[in-house]
Amino acid sequence: MTPPPPGSRRERPAKPALTREGIVAAALTVLRAEGLRKVTMRRLAQELDTGPASLYVYVRNTHELHAAVLDELLGTLPPVPDGGTWRERLEQVLTSCTAMLLAHPELARSALTARPSGPHYLNLIETLLGLLAEGGVPRARAAWGVDLLLQHATATAAEHAGEEPGDDWQNLIGTLRTVSDRTHPHIAGSAEVLLSGTPENRLSWAFQTLINGIERTAVPE
Repeated sequence: MTPPPPGSRRERPAKPALTREGIVAAALTVLRAEGLRKVTMRRLAQELDTGPASLYVYVRNTHELHAAVLDELLGTLPPVPDGGTWRERLEQVLTSCTAMLLAHPELARSALTARPSGPHYLNLIETLLGLLAEGGVPRARAAWGVDLLLQHATATAAEHAGEEPGDDWQNLIGTLRTVSDRTHPHIAGSAEVLLSGTPENRLSWAFQTLINGIERTAVPE
């Protein structure tokens, strides 16, 4: 039998079979090392030593891929705390979700339109609904409320992710503090309050406000 020529395919180690889980895991590796912009089908094909067309069997497009990556990151959220009221635990879950998105600035902005449908996203929805039910929130209000709460978490992270204080912010502060009380009396009287509060306090206040509204506001017939 004639031996195979040097460097033939028969001498190379077999590549692991492609799976959706493996593709998403590779996407997470690229995300952490190079950012979301590099999480493309072409880049993942290089990472997995295959052709881009092979990936489309498992993931329809980059948008679906980003949603799958988001779902995997939702799986890293800490478990629901044991202690505290249902409101406190609900707020802690939402704050953890916001913090995770803030840690991945590009993904936070992509999450505004991404629609994950994996097991971790479903677990998050189940957790939020369960906490609202524990507080006696009617089912319809809880169902609509979950969407509102997650929208705020996502929008907050998208707005502030990777943000560095710059000239725009300093210009706004200067404008608010020097505005005329003759032309803008309400702003002049509230300037310091408009600028007050830590990001953590503002986020907590926003979630509490939303939870109060969800609890008391009926959905339309």
